Amino acid sequence: MERILTIENMSKSFTLHNLDKQIKAIEQIDIHVKEGEFVGITGKSGSGKSTVLKCIYRTYLPQGGSIWYNSQRYGPIDLVHASEREMIDLRKNEIGYVSQFLHVMPRTTARELVQQALLEMGREHEEARREAEKILRHFELDPSLWDSYPATFSGGEKLRLNIARAMVKRPRLLLLDEPTASLDNASKIKVRELMEQLMSEGTTMLGIFHDLEFMNNLCDREYSMQNGRLVDAVERQGAGV
Repeated sequence: MERILTIENMSKSFTLHNLDKQIKAIEQIDIHVKEGEFVGITGKSGSGKSTVLKCIYRTYLPQGGSIWYNSQRYGPIDLVHASEREMIDLRKNEIGYVSQFLHVMPRTTARELVQQALLEMGREHEEARREAEKILRHFELDPSLWDSYPATFSGGEKLRLNIARAMVKRPRLLLLDEPTASLDNASKIKVRELMEQLMSEGTTMLGIFHDLEFMNNLCDREYSMQNGRLVDAVERQGAGV
């Protein structure tokens, strides 16, 4: 299998202007991911795991290193130096991101959120509606909520909607930042089922999980982080593709 993602010597710091101080978040990060793999990142809170994912998605801009992504649209592209237009395009069509939190435009319903994810990829409206309803049913989001605003949802409902919005696009690369953090066991099973389906269809995943049991027989390789650095890499018996 070819590599879809190669991260080399990546670093990221944050400046505390009021204290005139720089805080190193991550440094000397080297990660490689092959097409179709599921790679996990573990470590204590504050070890830098989420910063790695946000640098890949370019929510954060790394100070050093490279993030080579093998794009369908652009070929090999270093996400550190990609333009804003290229990043917006990649987020719409190739790279998905699931966080623990749902950030949405006000006065947008749950159904509209999921449909919009497909419409911005150029899908027809009827197909987008059908696929949106299918995935909302999968995550057992009550149909009475589909045309409601997510601001009124519980934490678990918001998280399920967030996952549905990212997964409905069937991205080539899916970044997962604690996607099962506040879900009950039944909802976790739904997430795992869809992850396994997406992997069987060729989606590559890089995810952060504190629930190590959830990763069993799913993860191909596990990177462990401590104090902003990778300290270990372990091959696991993943699902494989």
